Amino acid sequence: MVGILLVVGVVVAMFVAYNIGGSTTGPAFGPAVGADAISKTTAAALMGVFFFIGAWTLGRNVVTKLGSELVVDPGVFTLETSIAVLFFIGVALLMGNLFGVPASTSMTAVGAIAGLALAGGVLDVAVMGEILTWWIVSPVIGFWVSLIIGRYFYARLNRMVAIERSSGPLIEVDRSGAVPLPKLHRTTNRRELIGTVTVVAIGCLMAFSSGTSNIANAVAPLVGSGEVAMNPAIIVGGIAVTIGAFTIARRTLETMGSDITELPLTAAIVVASVSSTLVIFLSALGIPASFVIIATMSIVGLGWGRATRPVTVPEAVSGGESPPVTVDALAADEAGEELPPIGEEDVEDIPSPGSLFNPATTARVVLMQNIVPAIATVGSYLTFRFVPLFGL
Repeated sequence: MVGILLVVGVVVAMFVAYNIGGSTTGPAFGPAVGADAISKTTAAALMGVFFFIGAWTLGRNVVTKLGSELVVDPGVFTLETSIAVLFFIGVALLMGNLFGVPASTSMTAVGAIAGLALAGGVLDVAVMGEILTWWIVSPVIGFWVSLIIGRYFYARLNRMVAIERSSGPLIEVDRSGAVPLPKLHRTTNRRELIGTVTVVAIGCLMAFSSGTSNIANAVAPLVGSGEVAMNPAIIVGGIAVTIGAFTIARRTLETMGSDITELPLTAAIVVASVSSTLVIFLSALGIPASFVIIATMSIVGLGWGRATRPVTVPEAVSGGESPPVTVDALAADEAGEELPPIGEEDVEDIPSPGSLFNPATTARVVLMQNIVPAIATVGSYLTFRFVPLFGL
């Protein structure tokens, strides 16, 4: 019986990891595929490699946090409870897909495990408080960092990373020697190379950050139960993520998969860089982080920073009125042209910050990102508290 349950648990964990691969490959490599920098197959391969590197290095910190430190008695993780927790995570992914909003697997995993711990009276309140604190602080950091970038550096970055497509492939193979060697195509220019390398590197960074945080969502309950060791669990989870990247992620790569990659290329790179860096930092601390929540607030901060360029710091502090940015200035910003100094744009048409991001979509994402983990927490608690099967 234990053998059958173990097989079921591994299959459910792989299903969760498979969905993680499908849902995160698009946001990571959508900009690179959309810019024709790499193919979908290459994107899937890079996703698998860098996700595994992130999982194998920093990811085990988060697995340990969720699988043992969040509960004062790891014995609460039996095979039955582990399978049930993974079930709640899988349901959360389904709910997010049905509502068109990617649910945070990290927040949902913490919620489901916290519900189990509350039902068994073994929740470590200090660890839970640390996680909740970082969940509040990290989106605020993402907002302000992105706001500063949008206000002071966006136009310059836009000129640096904009991809200019030349005729022919970016790389060609030189077969004149004994060993074929890759080299730049003769029509490839320096700006095209820098832009392509940048957008692909950011995708790899996002894949790495996903591995550091998301591997725990698939394998932490099984590792916490003691039935599966850390290293085999990470390997199995990494394989499942790679399969998801090569299969169901192809559609998300076509449509860019998320609101992040529907941004202009430079904005997508800024949001991805800020969000991924924060997720990696939190993973090093063992904190499971929600990339989507951080990225959403980064989008808001970036849009707000770009929309408030006409407001000087003294004017903002004094509360005096100052003209918001004009459409012409925003168009120049997008084109990578030099903008007038801060606070000196001409006032013609006045767009609101909401014209740079969709407030309704933002509200829906934030709402669902909190509702789904809350449902998982309550559902998990009620299940483990009142269903005799689990014996808590």
